[in-house]
Amino acid sequence: MKTPLLPMLALAGVLAQEAAAQAPAAAAAPKPAGGPSGIPTGAPGAPKPATQLVALPAARGTGRLSGVVLDGATKKPVEFATVALLPATGDKPVDGTVADDKGRFTLRGLAAGEYRLQLSFIGYGASTQPVTLAEGKMSLDLGAIELKASAQQLSDVTVTGERPVVESKPDRLVYNAATDNTNKGGTAADVLRKAPMVSVDPDGNLQLRGSGNVRILINGKPSAVISGDIATALKQLPGDQIKSVEVITSPSAKYDGEGSAGIINIVLKENNLQGVNGSAGLALGTRNSNGNFTLNARKGKLGLTAGLNAFAFYAPGDQEVDRIDRGVRSVVNGQSVLTTGRLMQRNDGTGQGGGGQGRIGLEYEPAPNHALSLSLNSAIFSNSFDLDINNRYTLDEGQPTSIGPLFGNYTRQQTMDNAVRSYDLLGSYTRSFGAKSRREWTVLAQHSRNRRQADYDLTQYPLLNPDFNNPQYREQSPNLARNLETTLQTDYVHPFGEKQTVEVGAKMIQRTVYSDYEVLRTNLSTGVFGIEPGLTNKFDYDQDVLAGYATYGLSLGKNYTARLGARVERTDLRGNFQNQDDEFRLTYTNVLPNVALTRNLKQPGSSLRATYSRRIQRPSIFYLNPYRNESDPRNITEGNPELDAEFTDNYELNWNTFAKGTSINVSVFSRQTNNAIERVYATDPSGRVLATYGNVARNQTYGLNLFGSAKPLPKWDLSGNISAFYVYLDSKTLHTSNRGVVYSANVNTGYKLGKGFSFQAFAMLNSPRIQLQGSSSPWQAYALGLRKDLWKGKGDLTLNADNPFSSYVKLTNDFDTGQSASTNTTYVYNRGVRVAFGYRFGKLENKPSRPKRSIRNDDQKAGDGGNGQGPGN
Repeated sequence: MKTPLLPMLALAGVLAQEAAAQAPAAAAAPKPAGGPSGIPTGAPGAPKPATQLVALPAARGTGRLSGVVLDGATKKPVEFATVALLPATGDKPVDGTVADDKGRFTLRGLAAGEYRLQLSFIGYGASTQPVTLAEGKMSLDLGAIELKASAQQLSDVTVTGERPVVESKPDRLVYNAATDNTNKGGTAADVLRKAPMVSVDPDGNLQLRGSGNVRILINGKPSAVISGDIATALKQLPGDQIKSVEVITSPSAKYDGEGSAGIINIVLKENNLQGVNGSAGLALGTRNSNGNFTLNARKGKLGLTAGLNAFAFYAPGDQEVDRIDRGVRSVVNGQSVLTTGRLMQRNDGTGQGGGGQGRIGLEYEPAPNHALSLSLNSAIFSNSFDLDINNRYTLDEGQPTSIGPLFGNYTRQQTMDNAVRSYDLLGSYTRSFGAKSRREWTVLAQHSRNRRQADYDLTQYPLLNPDFNNPQYREQSPNLARNLETTLQTDYVHPFGEKQTVEVGAKMIQRTVYSDYEVLRTNLSTGVFGIEPGLTNKFDYDQDVLAGYATYGLSLGKNYTARLGARVERTDLRGNFQNQDDEFRLTYTNVLPNVALTRNLKQPGSSLRATYSRRIQRPSIFYLNPYRNESDPRNITEGNPELDAEFTDNYELNWNTFAKGTSINVSVFSRQTNNAIERVYATDPSGRVLATYGNVARNQTYGLNLFGSAKPLPKWDLSGNISAFYVYLDSKTLHTSNRGVVYSANVNTGYKLGKGFSFQAFAMLNSPRIQLQGSSSPWQAYALGLRKDLWKGKGDLTLNADNPFSSYVKLTNDFDTGQSASTNTTYVYNRGVRVAFGYRFGKLENKPSRPKRSIRNDDQKAGDGGNGQGPGN
């Protein structure tokens, strides 16, 4: 005899009905608050909240029940329907489960006897039917079971059910950002800081388990909005628009080369409800402000979604550079000698920017087995930074021959402007072949465009006694970068019985990257602007990828499942400079295998998973752009258009369990990249440091990640994440290596105070990061939020404070090239307070959602900082 521990979600609907049946009649009176189901507890037919799971002891045997849950009208699967097995008499369940995303369910280990099978889901009437397991017929396939939709009208507002802040699923961890009050009025960077295994520093640079090789998706597809520069892009997306963040560390072979660390999928707020509804929000803060509006309309076979948001930010910041250059060439008494140069630079600046986003989507289902969709997302963004720069460069003896007014002691006023225009156009067609067959074919097409204009203008004066009416020198540089991407993709899923599934697909990606850059300087004698030929050029780069994949899924008995897969990708590259005769070409073909084995443990909700995958990461325009930025003549940056792709082998062992509202996830992983793209610093004889990128290192990482979420009290939610890993970087090319232990931790907690008030707090800590030629400093961040629900859930008012007890975060980046040792210190003033207001409206009819397929271009290594035009901008 054994008492199964059933997940609370699996039997929420059944227990609610049981509670309603046993409660006094007065308990059925309408209540203003919303229940866990997502329907107001006072709505007719709405389930009552269950507070305790009570199950009868179930005799175990060899019996098996299976079936598929369908919508009675559309014949489509009802995803994640609740399945409960009841005794022949009585209402206390003896077993249960949740249907998968295809509506399928299976109950195993049942004793012979008579039962009642009850199926339910929000928005449908429950279905109960008798079943008998008899000796000799212990395996029963019930086939398709239909649920009839109950037309629940939700007046004025949709009250969403509560979900845990973080959920652990078989192949991913999900951070439900919409339930975290401290996100109100913030940006996507604020939201991602709280996701498991994710680190976002105050500059917006993102890492997943210590690696910046992360692919960011929006609603399961790549977006031109975040093409190239993730740090800047995260400022463009308001946190209020994010429903959840999915962290996937072991994607299957059907994904592109998703990056050595994995995929982060940002899911925006959408709904699948009939009728018209929408929301409006406004947030005002000392560091950033935003406003947003959404509208959703659905009737019958047609659905329309639209959204607009606008934002603005203000960002003061100071920077200090202290560097010692060894072996600088100097002239003493007419003789060339080597000496030591010392740089001291102080930058004082302010930045401001803003922009907006718009999206519109259309869905049409002409027949139950056919679905069409078309969506357009567009964004504009601009920012401006004004800097006052004081530069002092001295030598231990003598003066270098090239000291001049450009390289010596000066003060500068510099302005940097960036403007981004981007859009994504996506269309898809899905053909299903009946829920029972579980076959599905999809065709998708996407076109994306990202255009970025980055300019700077500087005016230089002598450091001592500057005459601001008489500039010593001026320089200007416009840089236009454009990225066009067109993708065609098809996928087909075909099951063989109930234990085997095959997925196959093909994909074509065509990318065209263009960069037009020039530098204009004044003549030191005449003051007339002229083009610098060595710093002016046009560069175009084509990258074509043709890929095919196949995956095979197999159930091995009751407790084991296996997934085998592989991708074959052919890449054709072509690059060309306008002022060069020869173009470079490169073609390579790669096989990328993927293996996963899962063991379901005795404890329900517990599993052990082992995975291996090999991934490719192609450099994006951020790394390729050859533009050479010499706006700071002592610190020069440029990209490398001849970078090769990097390949990573990933190994992971993951244990996951869920019991009584507590979720625990533990993973041990290893990651090795033999031709890793790393930032490289080099010093020339005149004491100038050049920063670029190269395939110069072997990167090995061994790590442990622990995540947990719990509900210590009915009104208290608590979740936390701890990561620790050992990093070893080695470069034979540079004759250098670096190693060390890196760790991070965060905690998120919320408490309901009553009367519509709730409190949320978040804190995180990061250790120094290991780099090939140096390291970065530790840092920490925290946030507090207080929310008040208004008008029975129609609106809310939130007060948030970011780092209220710290005026700034000090970030230090050290590097040593052998010839130069530098310490770069940035002061990020990220203390801020904001007030956010939100309002929701509409009259809706509940309707189950349909799974969506989307383009996923996850193969490019994107920049994790800078401005995204390329390293030189």
